[in-house]
Amino acid sequence: MKASVRWIEDAMFLAESGSGHTVVVDGPPSGGGRNIGMRPMELVLLGVGSCASFDVMAILKKGRQAVTDCVAHLEAERADGIPSVFTRIHIHFVVTGTGLKEAQVRRAVELSAEKYCSASIMLGRGGVDLTHSFEIQEHQN
Repeated sequence: MKASVRWIEDAMFLAESGSGHTVVVDGPPSGGGRNIGMRPMELVLLGVGSCASFDVMAILKKGRQAVTDCVAHLEAERADGIPSVFTRIHIHFVVTGTGLKEAQVRRAVELSAEKYCSASIMLGRGGVDLTHSFEIQEHQN
């Protein structure tokens, strides 16, 4: 896997993945930025949520669950000092569908957290307290 991060100006960078996708990274005005892009730690948090969501959806699809929506809400806490690393991340999945089985949703979330989500597992091994929860909502026509 490869990526590049090119400095544009001030606290702004253009990050490009090896697959050719780009995202603007920028800082707040107090840090010399113009606040027109995401912060680096926001990208890390989004990466964890995206990784876990990818796993949960793949497992639920494989289990033939009729999912119509899945949203991962993430809350994180960071250390007060420098480096201001994540100390805690909680991922709450809201899974919507028709006749979803609670045991299968629970299992999908557990498998992602314990076996498949590389980002979560990596941060957990690095000392971040990672927790997960979920709720199921019935799809309304």
